[in-house]
Amino acid sequence: MIGLVAATAAGSAAAQRLADAWPGRTRRYDEGPVRTAVARAFADCDQLVCFLATGAAVRLLAPLLRGKAADPGVVCVDEAGRFAVALLGGHGGGANDLAAEVADLLGDGCTPVVTTATDAVGIPGLDSVGWPVEGAVAAVTRTVLDGGPVALRADATWPLPALPPHVGVRGVATDVRLYVTDRRLPLAAREAVLRPPSLVVGVGASRGAGADEVLGLVLDALDGAGLSPRSVAALATVDAKAGEPGLLAAADRLGVPLRTFPAAELAAVDVPTPSAAPLAAVGTPSVAEAAALTAAGPGAELLVRKRKSAPADRPAMATCAVARRRPRGRLAVVGLGPGARDLLTPRARTELRRASVVVGLDQYVAQIRDLLRPGTRVLASGLGAEEERARTAVAEARAGHAVALVGSGDAGVYAMASPALAEAGADIDVAGVPGVTAALAAAALLGAPLGHDHVSVSLSDLHTPWEVIERRVRAAAEADLVVTFYNPRSRARRRQLPEALALLAKHREPGTPVGVVRNASRPGEHVLLTTLAELDPETVDMMTVVTVGNSATREIAGRMVTPRGYRWQT
Repeated sequence: MIGLVAATAAGSAAAQRLADAWPGRTRRYDEGPVRTAVARAFADCDQLVCFLATGAAVRLLAPLLRGKAADPGVVCVDEAGRFAVALLGGHGGGANDLAAEVADLLGDGCTPVVTTATDAVGIPGLDSVGWPVEGAVAAVTRTVLDGGPVALRADATWPLPALPPHVGVRGVATDVRLYVTDRRLPLAAREAVLRPPSLVVGVGASRGAGADEVLGLVLDALDGAGLSPRSVAALATVDAKAGEPGLLAAADRLGVPLRTFPAAELAAVDVPTPSAAPLAAVGTPSVAEAAALTAAGPGAELLVRKRKSAPADRPAMATCAVARRRPRGRLAVVGLGPGARDLLTPRARTELRRASVVVGLDQYVAQIRDLLRPGTRVLASGLGAEEERARTAVAEARAGHAVALVGSGDAGVYAMASPALAEAGADIDVAGVPGVTAALAAAALLGAPLGHDHVSVSLSDLHTPWEVIERRVRAAAEADLVVTFYNPRSRARRRQLPEALALLAKHREPGTPVGVVRNASRPGEHVLLTTLAELDPETVDMMTVVTVGNSATREIAGRMVTPRGYRWQT
Protein backbone atom coordinates (compact mmCIF):
# COMPACT_ATOMS: atom_id res chain seq x y z
CA MET A 1 0.00 0.00 0.00
CA ILE A 2 1.29 3.45 -0.97
CA GLY A 3 0.30 6.37 1.24
CA LEU A 4 -0.18 9.74 -0.48
CA VAL A 5 0.31 12.88 1.62
CA ALA A 6 -0.21 16.40 0.24
CA ALA A 7 -0.34 19.82 1.88
CA THR A 8 -1.32 22.07 -1.06
CA ALA A 9 -3.87 22.09 -3.88
CA ALA A 10 -1.17 21.34 -6.47
CA GLY A 11 0.13 18.46 -4.40
CA SER A 12 -3.37 17.10 -3.88
CA ALA A 13 -4.03 17.19 -7.63
CA ALA A 14 -0.79 15.33 -8.33
CA ALA A 15 -1.63 12.80 -5.61
CA GLN A 16 -4.98 12.18 -7.26
CA ARG A 17 -3.22 11.46 -10.58
CA LEU A 18 -1.25 8.72 -8.85
CA ALA A 19 -4.36 7.37 -7.13
CA ASP A 20 -6.17 7.20 -10.48
CA ALA A 21 -3.21 5.42 -12.11
CA TRP A 22 -2.81 2.92 -9.25
CA PRO A 23 -6.31 1.75 -8.31
CA GLY A 24 -6.22 -0.31 -5.15
CA ARG A 25 -2.55 0.50 -4.45
CA THR A 26 -2.92 3.87 -2.74
CA ARG A 27 -4.49 5.49 0.29
CA ARG A 28 -4.96 9.26 0.65
CA TYR A 29 -3.99 11.03 3.89
CA ASP A 30 -5.50 14.49 3.50
CA GLU A 31 -7.35 14.99 6.77
CA GLY A 32 -5.94 16.92 9.73
CA PRO A 33 -2.47 18.41 10.25
CA VAL A 34 0.26 17.28 7.86
CA ARG A 35 2.38 16.01 10.77
CA THR A 36 -0.44 13.68 11.81
CA ALA A 37 -1.07 12.57 8.22
CA VAL A 38 2.60 11.67 7.70
CA ALA A 39 2.70 9.74 10.96
CA ARG A 40 -0.44 7.77 10.10
CA ALA A 41 0.78 6.97 6.58
CA PHE A 42 4.21 5.95 7.91
CA ALA A 43 2.60 3.49 10.31
CA ASP A 44 0.01 2.12 7.86
CA CYS A 45 1.75 1.84 4.51
CA ASP A 46 4.60 0.02 2.79
CA GLN A 47 5.63 3.16 0.89
CA LEU A 48 4.87 6.89 0.95
CA VAL A 49 4.75 9.65 -1.62
CA CYS A 50 4.87 13.02 0.10
CA PHE A 51 4.06 16.14 -1.90
CA LEU A 52 6.07 18.31 0.45
CA ALA A 53 9.30 20.28 0.56
CA THR A 54 12.16 17.91 1.33
CA GLY A 55 13.12 19.87 4.44
CA ALA A 56 9.63 19.64 5.83
CA ALA A 57 9.46 15.94 4.99
CA VAL A 58 12.77 15.25 6.74
CA ARG A 59 11.67 17.02 9.92
CA LEU A 60 8.34 15.17 9.96
CA LEU A 61 9.88 11.76 9.24
CA ALA A 62 12.89 11.93 11.58
CA PRO A 63 11.01 11.11 14.83
CA LEU A 64 9.31 8.16 13.13
CA LEU A 65 12.38 6.27 11.96
CA ARG A 66 12.79 2.75 13.36
CA GLY A 67 15.54 1.21 11.24
CA LYS A 68 16.56 0.41 7.69
CA ALA A 69 14.84 -2.96 7.68
CA ALA A 70 11.52 -1.67 9.03
CA ASP A 71 10.99 1.80 7.56
CA PRO A 72 8.84 2.25 4.45
CA GLY A 73 10.31 3.73 1.31
CA VAL A 74 9.55 7.43 0.98
CA VAL A 75 9.49 9.56 -2.17
CA CYS A 76 9.22 13.34 -1.92
CA VAL A 77 7.78 15.40 -4.82
CA ASP A 78 8.27 19.17 -5.01
CA GLU A 79 5.41 21.65 -5.46
CA ALA A 80 6.07 22.12 -9.17
CA GLY A 81 6.30 18.38 -9.78
CA ARG A 82 9.76 18.64 -11.31
CA PHE A 83 11.51 16.06 -9.14
CA ALA A 84 10.57 12.78 -7.44
CA VAL A 85 13.26 12.25 -4.81
CA ALA A 86 13.91 8.87 -3.18
CA LEU A 87 14.23 10.28 0.32
CA LEU A 88 14.22 7.15 2.47
CA GLY A 89 14.55 3.41 1.90
CA GLY A 90 16.00 3.53 -1.60
CA HIS A 91 16.69 -0.20 -1.71
CA GLY A 92 14.97 -1.90 1.20
CA GLY A 93 11.85 0.25 0.95
CA GLY A 94 11.82 0.34 -2.84
CA ALA A 95 11.93 4.14 -2.99
CA ASN A 96 14.31 4.24 -5.94
CA ASP A 97 11.95 2.23 -8.12
CA LEU A 98 8.96 4.13 -6.78
CA ALA A 99 10.58 7.47 -7.66
CA ALA A 100 10.96 6.28 -11.27
CA GLU A 101 7.31 5.18 -11.37
CA VAL A 102 6.09 8.46 -9.91
CA ALA A 103 8.15 10.53 -12.35
CA ASP A 104 6.88 8.48 -15.27
CA LEU A 105 3.25 8.94 -14.26
CA LEU A 106 3.52 12.64 -13.47
CA GLY A 107 5.33 13.29 -16.76
CA ASP A 108 5.78 16.88 -17.89
CA GLY A 109 9.51 16.74 -17.26
CA CYS A 110 9.40 15.21 -13.77
CA THR A 111 12.81 13.70 -13.05
CA PRO A 112 13.41 10.77 -10.66
CA VAL A 113 16.28 11.40 -8.24
CA VAL A 114 17.98 8.45 -6.56
CA THR A 115 20.35 9.24 -3.73
CA THR A 116 21.70 5.74 -3.12
CA ALA A 117 25.34 5.71 -4.20
CA THR A 118 25.20 2.35 -5.96
CA ASP A 119 22.16 3.28 -8.04
CA ALA A 120 23.67 6.63 -8.93
CA VAL A 121 26.59 4.88 -10.65
CA GLY A 122 24.66 1.89 -12.00
CA ILE A 123 26.04 -0.76 -9.63
CA PRO A 124 23.62 -3.22 -8.01
CA GLY A 125 23.49 -2.67 -4.26
CA LEU A 126 23.98 -5.79 -2.17
CA ASP A 127 20.67 -5.07 -0.46
CA SER A 128 18.85 -4.65 -3.78
CA VAL A 129 19.48 -8.15 -5.17
CA GLY A 130 16.42 -9.45 -3.34
CA TRP A 131 18.35 -11.91 -1.17
CA PRO A 132 19.30 -11.62 2.51
CA VAL A 133 22.73 -10.11 3.01
CA GLU A 134 24.87 -10.29 6.14
CA GLY A 135 28.19 -9.04 7.43
CA ALA A 136 30.16 -5.91 6.59
CA VAL A 137 27.77 -4.75 3.86
CA ALA A 138 28.78 -1.10 4.10
CA ALA A 139 32.52 -1.87 3.93
CA VAL A 140 32.17 -4.17 0.94
CA THR A 141 29.87 -1.72 -0.85
CA ARG A 142 32.28 1.12 -0.19
CA THR A 143 35.11 -0.86 -1.77
CA VAL A 144 32.96 -1.69 -4.79
CA LEU A 145 32.12 2.00 -5.23
CA ASP A 146 35.75 3.03 -4.86
CA GLY A 147 36.85 0.55 -7.52
CA GLY A 148 38.93 -1.53 -5.15
CA PRO A 149 39.35 -5.30 -5.60
CA VAL A 150 36.70 -7.50 -4.03
CA ALA A 151 37.13 -11.26 -3.95
CA LEU A 152 33.99 -13.16 -4.96
CA ARG A 153 33.48 -16.62 -3.52
CA ALA A 154 30.34 -18.35 -4.82
CA ASP A 155 29.38 -21.99 -4.29
CA ALA A 156 27.55 -21.97 -7.64
CA THR A 157 26.65 -19.66 -10.50
CA TRP A 158 23.44 -17.79 -9.74
CA PRO A 159 21.57 -15.38 -12.07
CA LEU A 160 22.79 -12.21 -10.39
CA PRO A 161 22.94 -8.79 -12.03
CA ALA A 162 26.26 -7.77 -13.52
CA LEU A 163 28.94 -6.86 -11.01
CA PRO A 164 31.78 -4.45 -11.87
CA PRO A 165 34.95 -6.00 -13.32
CA HIS A 166 36.90 -5.40 -10.11
CA VAL A 167 34.53 -7.69 -8.19
CA GLY A 168 35.78 -11.24 -8.51
CA VAL A 169 39.07 -10.27 -10.11
CA ARG A 170 41.61 -13.05 -9.69
CA GLY A 171 45.24 -12.85 -8.71
CA VAL A 172 44.86 -9.75 -6.54
CA ALA A 173 45.34 -9.92 -2.78
CA THR A 174 42.46 -8.36 -0.84
CA ASP A 175 40.77 -8.78 2.50
CA VAL A 176 37.44 -7.56 1.12
CA ARG A 177 35.32 -10.58 0.23
CA LEU A 178 31.80 -11.23 -0.93
CA TYR A 179 30.46 -14.75 -0.50
CA VAL A 180 27.41 -16.21 -2.21
CA THR A 181 26.54 -19.29 -0.22
CA ASP A 182 23.96 -21.01 1.97
CA ARG A 183 26.70 -22.22 4.34
CA ARG A 184 27.29 -20.67 7.74
CA LEU A 185 30.57 -18.75 7.72
CA PRO A 186 32.67 -16.90 10.29
CA LEU A 187 32.92 -13.47 8.63
CA ALA A 188 35.90 -11.16 9.07
CA ALA A 189 35.69 -7.38 9.41
CA ARG A 190 35.51 -6.69 5.66
CA GLU A 191 33.46 -9.63 4.47
CA ALA A 192 29.79 -9.98 3.54
CA VAL A 193 27.62 -12.86 2.38
CA LEU A 194 24.61 -13.03 0.06
CA ARG A 195 22.20 -15.83 0.89
CA PRO A 196 20.77 -17.43 -2.29
CA PRO A 197 17.36 -19.15 -2.06
CA SER A 198 18.98 -22.54 -2.41
CA LEU A 199 17.46 -24.68 0.36
CA VAL A 200 14.13 -26.45 0.67
CA VAL A 201 13.10 -28.10 3.92
CA GLY A 202 10.71 -31.00 3.70
CA VAL A 203 8.54 -31.41 6.80
CA GLY A 204 6.17 -34.02 8.09
CA ALA A 205 3.98 -33.61 11.14
CA SER A 206 1.45 -35.50 13.19
CA ARG A 207 -1.89 -33.82 13.68
CA GLY A 208 -1.58 -31.05 16.23
CA ALA A 209 2.20 -30.66 16.03
CA GLY A 210 3.10 -27.25 17.38
CA ALA A 211 4.90 -24.53 15.46
CA ASP A 212 7.64 -24.34 18.09
CA GLU A 213 8.40 -28.04 17.71
CA VAL A 214 8.45 -27.85 13.91
CA LEU A 215 10.50 -24.68 13.74
CA GLY A 216 12.93 -25.87 16.42
CA LEU A 217 13.49 -29.10 14.48
CA VAL A 218 14.10 -27.21 11.22
CA LEU A 219 16.56 -24.76 12.77
CA ASP A 220 18.44 -27.55 14.57
CA ALA A 221 18.72 -29.53 11.33
CA LEU A 222 20.08 -26.53 9.47
CA ASP A 223 22.49 -25.62 12.24
CA GLY A 224 23.78 -29.18 12.48
CA ALA A 225 24.55 -29.16 8.76
CA GLY A 226 26.19 -25.73 8.89
CA LEU A 227 23.46 -24.13 6.78
CA SER A 228 21.82 -20.73 7.06
CA PRO A 229 18.04 -20.50 7.58
CA ARG A 230 18.12 -17.32 5.50
CA SER A 231 18.72 -19.46 2.40
CA VAL A 232 15.53 -21.47 2.93
CA ALA A 233 13.22 -20.82 0.00
CA ALA A 234 10.26 -22.94 1.12
CA LEU A 235 8.92 -25.60 3.43
CA ALA A 236 7.36 -28.58 1.65
CA THR A 237 5.01 -31.35 2.71
CA VAL A 238 2.28 -33.69 1.51
CA ASP A 239 -1.14 -32.34 0.42
CA ALA A 240 -2.81 -34.02 3.39
CA LYS A 241 -0.93 -31.62 5.68
CA ALA A 242 -1.66 -28.44 3.73
CA GLY A 243 -3.83 -27.03 6.50
CA GLU A 244 -1.77 -28.19 9.49
CA PRO A 245 -1.55 -25.09 11.74
CA GLY A 246 1.91 -25.89 13.11
CA LEU A 247 3.41 -26.20 9.62
CA LEU A 248 1.71 -23.03 8.40
CA ALA A 249 2.88 -21.07 11.42
CA ALA A 250 6.46 -22.37 11.11
CA ALA A 251 6.58 -21.34 7.45
CA ASP A 252 5.18 -17.94 8.35
CA ARG A 253 7.81 -17.40 11.03
CA LEU A 254 10.54 -18.34 8.55
CA GLY A 255 9.00 -15.99 6.00
CA VAL A 256 8.65 -18.68 3.32
CA PRO A 257 5.73 -20.45 1.60
CA LEU A 258 4.49 -23.90 2.49
CA ARG A 259 4.38 -25.99 -0.71
CA THR A 260 2.42 -29.23 -0.85
CA PHE A 261 2.42 -32.23 -3.20
CA PRO A 262 0.12 -35.20 -3.81
CA ALA A 263 1.02 -38.36 -1.91
CA ALA A 264 1.29 -40.32 -5.17
CA GLU A 265 3.90 -37.91 -6.50
CA LEU A 266 5.96 -38.15 -3.32
CA ALA A 267 5.65 -41.94 -3.26
CA ALA A 268 7.43 -42.12 -6.62
CA VAL A 269 10.55 -40.34 -5.29
CA ASP A 270 13.54 -42.52 -4.44
CA VAL A 271 14.63 -41.64 -0.88
CA PRO A 272 17.22 -43.10 1.52
CA THR A 273 14.94 -43.60 4.51
CA PRO A 274 11.39 -44.64 3.56
CA SER A 275 9.02 -45.65 6.36
CA ALA A 276 5.84 -47.63 6.77
CA ALA A 277 4.29 -45.11 9.18
CA PRO A 278 3.71 -42.24 6.70
CA LEU A 279 2.67 -44.78 4.06
CA ALA A 280 -0.13 -45.93 6.33
CA ALA A 281 -1.03 -42.42 7.46
CA VAL A 282 -0.94 -40.34 4.25
CA GLY A 283 -0.17 -42.75 1.41
CA THR A 284 3.56 -42.22 0.83
CA PRO A 285 6.58 -43.92 2.44
CA SER A 286 8.34 -40.57 2.68
CA VAL A 287 7.11 -37.06 3.39
CA ALA A 288 10.08 -35.01 4.56
CA GLU A 289 12.76 -36.33 2.18
CA ALA A 290 10.45 -36.77 -0.80
CA ALA A 291 8.86 -33.33 -0.38
CA ALA A 292 12.27 -31.65 -0.02
CA LEU A 293 13.60 -33.27 -3.19
CA THR A 294 10.40 -32.67 -5.16
CA ALA A 295 10.16 -29.00 -4.22
CA ALA A 296 13.86 -28.46 -4.89
CA GLY A 297 13.43 -29.70 -8.44
CA PRO A 298 15.58 -31.63 -10.93
CA GLY A 299 19.17 -32.14 -9.88
CA ALA A 300 18.47 -31.47 -6.21
CA GLU A 301 20.87 -32.82 -3.57
CA LEU A 302 19.65 -34.19 -0.26
CA LEU A 303 21.87 -32.55 2.37
CA VAL A 304 20.09 -33.65 5.56
CA ARG A 305 18.31 -36.99 5.76
CA LYS A 306 15.07 -37.32 7.64
CA ARG A 307 15.36 -36.52 11.31
CA LYS A 308 12.75 -36.38 14.05
CA SER A 309 12.05 -33.79 16.67
CA ALA A 310 13.07 -34.80 20.17
CA PRO A 311 10.77 -33.38 22.84
CA ALA A 312 11.75 -34.54 26.32
CA ASP A 313 8.28 -35.42 27.59
CA ARG A 314 6.45 -37.07 24.66
CA PRO A 315 6.92 -38.81 21.30
CA ALA A 316 8.17 -36.84 18.33
CA MET A 317 5.47 -35.19 16.26
CA ALA A 318 7.58 -33.73 13.42
CA THR A 319 10.20 -34.79 10.88
CA CYS A 320 12.30 -32.78 8.47
CA ALA A 321 14.90 -33.15 5.71
CA VAL A 322 16.88 -30.56 3.76
CA ALA A 323 17.60 -30.45 0.02
CA ARG A 324 19.68 -28.01 -2.00
CA ARG A 325 18.32 -26.72 -5.28
CA ARG A 326 20.41 -26.63 -8.43
CA PRO A 327 20.67 -22.97 -9.50
CA ARG A 328 18.53 -22.13 -12.52
CA GLY A 329 19.73 -19.59 -15.01
CA ARG A 330 17.34 -17.04 -16.44
CA LEU A 331 16.73 -16.04 -20.04
CA ALA A 332 14.80 -12.84 -20.77
CA VAL A 333 13.88 -12.38 -24.42
CA VAL A 334 13.60 -8.60 -24.71
CA GLY A 335 11.90 -6.59 -27.44
CA LEU A 336 13.61 -3.21 -27.81
CA GLY A 337 10.89 -1.60 -29.91
CA PRO A 338 11.44 0.10 -33.27
CA GLY A 339 14.43 2.15 -32.15
CA ALA A 340 13.35 5.32 -30.36
CA ARG A 341 14.40 5.34 -26.72
CA ASP A 342 11.01 6.54 -25.52
CA LEU A 343 9.40 3.47 -27.14
CA LEU A 344 11.56 1.14 -25.06
CA THR A 345 9.29 -0.19 -22.31
CA PRO A 346 10.11 0.19 -18.60
CA ARG A 347 10.01 -3.60 -18.29
CA ALA A 348 12.65 -3.92 -21.00
CA ARG A 349 14.87 -1.44 -19.14
CA THR A 350 14.46 -3.44 -15.95
CA GLU A 351 15.46 -6.69 -17.66
CA LEU A 352 18.52 -5.08 -19.24
CA ARG A 353 19.64 -3.88 -15.81
CA ARG A 354 18.97 -7.30 -14.33
CA ALA A 355 21.13 -9.15 -16.85
CA SER A 356 24.77 -10.08 -16.41
CA VAL A 357 25.00 -11.28 -20.03
CA VAL A 358 23.43 -9.55 -23.06
CA VAL A 359 23.22 -11.32 -26.42
CA GLY A 360 22.06 -9.71 -29.64
CA LEU A 361 22.67 -8.31 -33.10
CA ASP A 362 25.48 -5.79 -32.87
CA GLN A 363 23.43 -2.83 -34.11
CA TYR A 364 20.64 -3.53 -31.62
CA VAL A 365 23.05 -3.95 -28.72
CA ALA A 366 24.60 -0.59 -29.64
CA GLN A 367 21.20 1.06 -29.14
CA ILE A 368 21.00 0.09 -25.46
CA ARG A 369 24.62 -0.35 -24.39
CA ASP A 370 24.43 2.77 -22.21
CA LEU A 371 21.62 1.17 -20.17
CA LEU A 372 23.70 -1.85 -19.15
CA ARG A 373 25.36 -2.10 -15.77
CA PRO A 374 29.15 -1.89 -15.54
CA GLY A 375 30.57 -5.38 -15.90
CA THR A 376 27.80 -6.69 -18.16
CA ARG A 377 29.23 -9.22 -20.61
CA VAL A 378 28.08 -8.39 -24.14
CA LEU A 379 27.99 -11.09 -26.83
CA ALA A 380 27.12 -9.31 -30.08
CA SER A 381 27.23 -10.69 -33.61
CA GLY A 382 26.38 -9.56 -37.12
CA LEU A 383 23.49 -10.15 -39.48
CA GLY A 384 22.44 -13.66 -40.36
CA ALA A 385 23.43 -15.40 -37.13
CA GLU A 386 20.03 -15.70 -35.45
CA GLU A 387 20.26 -19.39 -34.58
CA GLU A 388 23.80 -18.98 -33.26
CA ARG A 389 22.70 -16.08 -31.04
CA ALA A 390 19.77 -18.13 -29.75
CA ARG A 391 22.03 -21.09 -28.92
CA THR A 392 24.53 -18.78 -27.21
CA ALA A 393 21.87 -17.14 -25.06
CA VAL A 394 20.39 -20.47 -23.96
CA ALA A 395 23.85 -21.89 -23.21
CA GLU A 396 24.69 -18.89 -21.01
CA ALA A 397 21.40 -19.28 -19.14
CA ARG A 398 22.08 -23.00 -18.67
CA ALA A 399 25.42 -22.04 -17.13
CA GLY A 400 23.43 -20.18 -14.44
CA HIS A 401 23.65 -16.59 -15.66
CA ALA A 402 20.98 -13.91 -15.98
CA VAL A 403 20.78 -13.43 -19.75
CA ALA A 404 18.97 -10.87 -21.89
CA LEU A 405 18.55 -11.81 -25.55
CA VAL A 406 17.60 -8.61 -27.35
CA GLY A 407 15.88 -7.95 -30.65
CA SER A 408 14.14 -5.06 -32.32
CA GLY A 409 10.39 -4.55 -32.20
CA ASP A 410 8.74 -7.37 -30.31
CA ALA A 411 11.09 -10.31 -29.76
CA GLY A 412 8.30 -12.72 -30.64
CA VAL A 413 7.51 -11.19 -34.05
CA TYR A 414 9.99 -12.19 -36.78
CA ALA A 415 12.67 -12.01 -34.10
CA MET A 416 14.64 -13.96 -31.52
CA ALA A 417 12.00 -15.48 -29.24
CA SER A 418 11.14 -18.31 -31.61
CA PRO A 419 14.65 -19.70 -32.21
CA ALA A 420 15.56 -19.18 -28.55
CA LEU A 421 12.55 -21.02 -27.17
CA ALA A 422 13.08 -23.81 -29.66
CA GLU A 423 16.49 -24.31 -27.99
CA ALA A 424 15.45 -23.73 -24.37
CA GLY A 425 14.36 -26.60 -22.18
CA ALA A 426 12.69 -26.80 -18.78
CA ASP A 427 16.06 -26.43 -17.04
CA ILE A 428 16.08 -22.61 -17.24
CA ASP A 429 13.61 -19.87 -16.39
CA VAL A 430 12.35 -17.86 -19.36
CA ALA A 431 10.70 -14.44 -19.40
CA GLY A 432 9.30 -12.67 -22.45
CA VAL A 433 9.32 -8.88 -22.60
CA PRO A 434 6.99 -7.45 -25.27
CA GLY A 435 8.04 -4.54 -27.43
CA VAL A 436 6.46 -2.11 -29.88
CA THR A 437 6.52 -3.81 -33.28
CA ALA A 438 7.53 -2.21 -36.57
CA ALA A 439 3.97 -2.64 -37.81
CA LEU A 440 2.57 -0.75 -34.83
CA ALA A 441 5.18 1.99 -35.02
CA ALA A 442 4.50 2.45 -38.73
CA ALA A 443 0.74 2.37 -38.22
CA ALA A 444 0.93 5.13 -35.62
CA LEU A 445 2.79 7.33 -38.10
CA LEU A 446 0.34 6.57 -40.91
CA GLY A 447 -2.82 7.14 -38.87
CA ALA A 448 -5.02 4.15 -38.07
CA PRO A 449 -4.56 1.59 -40.86
CA LEU A 450 -4.94 -1.41 -38.51
CA GLY A 451 -8.38 -0.47 -37.24
CA HIS A 452 -9.91 -3.74 -38.42
CA ASP A 453 -8.63 -7.28 -39.03
CA HIS A 454 -5.08 -7.30 -40.30
CA VAL A 455 -2.17 -9.62 -40.97
CA SER A 456 1.61 -9.32 -41.12
CA VAL A 457 3.55 -11.21 -43.80
CA SER A 458 7.31 -11.37 -44.24
CA LEU A 459 8.37 -11.37 -47.88
CA SER A 460 11.75 -12.88 -47.05
CA ASP A 461 12.05 -16.36 -48.52
CA LEU A 462 15.24 -17.09 -46.60
CA HIS A 463 13.38 -19.38 -44.17
CA THR A 464 10.02 -19.79 -45.95
CA PRO A 465 9.55 -21.00 -49.56
CA TRP A 466 8.16 -18.32 -51.86
CA GLU A 467 5.28 -20.60 -52.83
CA VAL A 468 4.13 -20.62 -49.19
CA ILE A 469 4.41 -16.82 -48.95
CA GLU A 470 2.41 -16.43 -52.16
CA ARG A 471 -0.34 -18.65 -50.78
CA ARG A 472 -0.55 -16.57 -47.62
CA VAL A 473 -0.65 -13.25 -49.49
CA ARG A 474 -3.36 -14.62 -51.79
CA ALA A 475 -5.41 -15.73 -48.78
CA ALA A 476 -5.05 -12.29 -47.15
CA ALA A 477 -6.13 -10.64 -50.42
CA GLU A 478 -9.21 -12.83 -50.74
CA ALA A 479 -10.11 -12.28 -47.06
CA ASP A 480 -9.90 -8.48 -47.50
CA LEU A 481 -7.40 -8.12 -44.66
CA VAL A 482 -5.15 -5.12 -44.16
CA VAL A 483 -1.65 -6.42 -44.91
CA THR A 484 1.64 -5.25 -43.45
CA PHE A 485 4.71 -6.47 -45.31
CA TYR A 486 7.90 -7.02 -43.32
CA ASN A 487 11.25 -7.49 -45.10
CA PRO A 488 9.62 -6.27 -48.33
CA ARG A 489 12.67 -5.86 -50.54
CA SER A 490 16.44 -6.20 -50.44
CA ARG A 491 19.27 -6.00 -52.96
CA ALA A 492 18.97 -9.72 -53.60
CA ARG A 493 15.16 -9.92 -53.42
CA ARG A 494 13.63 -7.51 -55.92
CA ARG A 495 10.68 -9.38 -57.43
CA GLN A 496 8.82 -10.46 -54.28
CA LEU A 497 7.19 -7.12 -53.43
CA PRO A 498 5.87 -6.42 -56.97
CA GLU A 499 4.48 -9.96 -57.14
CA ALA A 500 2.80 -9.63 -53.74
CA LEU A 501 1.28 -6.28 -54.70
CA ALA A 502 0.00 -7.81 -57.93
CA LEU A 503 -1.76 -10.53 -55.94
CA LEU A 504 -3.44 -7.90 -53.77
CA ALA A 505 -4.39 -5.83 -56.82
CA LYS A 506 -6.60 -8.66 -58.06
CA HIS A 507 -8.87 -8.04 -55.06
CA ARG A 508 -8.33 -4.30 -54.32
CA GLU A 509 -9.11 -1.11 -56.17
CA PRO A 510 -6.16 0.78 -57.67
CA GLY A 511 -6.84 3.65 -55.30
CA THR A 512 -6.49 1.50 -52.17
CA PRO A 513 -4.31 3.48 -49.70
CA VAL A 514 -0.82 2.15 -49.10
CA GLY A 515 1.50 3.40 -46.37
CA VAL A 516 5.27 3.20 -46.73
CA VAL A 517 7.33 3.90 -43.61
CA ARG A 518 11.11 3.76 -43.53
CA ASN A 519 13.12 3.83 -40.28
CA ALA A 520 10.07 4.24 -38.05
CA SER A 521 11.09 6.19 -34.92
CA ARG A 522 14.74 6.17 -35.99
CA PRO A 523 16.97 8.82 -37.59
CA GLY A 524 16.02 9.20 -41.24
CA GLU A 525 12.36 8.41 -40.61
CA HIS A 526 10.27 8.83 -43.77
CA VAL A 527 6.52 8.38 -44.19
CA LEU A 528 4.74 8.16 -47.55
CA LEU A 529 1.02 7.70 -48.14
CA THR A 530 0.30 6.54 -51.68
CA THR A 531 -1.99 4.08 -53.47
CA LEU A 532 -1.75 0.52 -54.67
CA ALA A 533 -1.50 1.69 -58.29
CA GLU A 534 1.05 4.42 -57.63
CA LEU A 535 3.46 2.67 -55.23
CA ASP A 536 6.95 2.43 -56.70
CA PRO A 537 8.67 -0.71 -55.29
CA GLU A 538 12.05 0.85 -56.08
CA THR A 539 11.51 3.22 -53.11
CA VAL A 540 11.28 0.29 -50.68
CA ASP A 541 14.11 -1.52 -48.86
CA MET A 542 14.68 -3.75 -45.83
CA MET A 543 14.32 -0.80 -43.44
CA THR A 544 10.79 -0.20 -44.73
CA VAL A 545 7.36 -1.44 -43.66
CA VAL A 546 4.61 -1.43 -46.28
CA THR A 547 0.96 -1.44 -45.16
CA VAL A 548 -1.77 -2.04 -47.75
CA GLY A 549 -5.32 -1.16 -46.76
CA ASN A 550 -8.45 -3.25 -47.22
CA SER A 551 -11.50 -2.34 -49.31
CA ALA A 552 -12.77 0.01 -46.59
CA THR A 553 -9.50 1.84 -45.90
CA ARG A 554 -9.56 5.55 -46.78
CA GLU A 555 -7.24 8.54 -46.79
CA ILE A 556 -8.68 11.24 -44.53
CA ALA A 557 -6.85 14.52 -44.02
CA GLY A 558 -3.60 12.95 -45.12
CA ARG A 559 -3.98 9.95 -42.82
CA MET A 560 -4.61 6.29 -43.57
CA VAL A 561 -7.72 5.10 -41.73
CA THR A 562 -9.40 1.69 -41.65
CA PRO A 563 -12.83 1.74 -39.95
CA ARG A 564 -13.53 -0.65 -37.11
CA GLY A 565 -16.45 -2.01 -39.14
CA TYR A 566 -17.39 -2.05 -42.80
CA ARG A 567 -20.19 0.49 -42.43
CA TRP A 568 -18.35 3.59 -43.51
CA GLN A 569 -20.01 6.87 -42.62
CA THR A 570 -19.37 9.59 -45.22
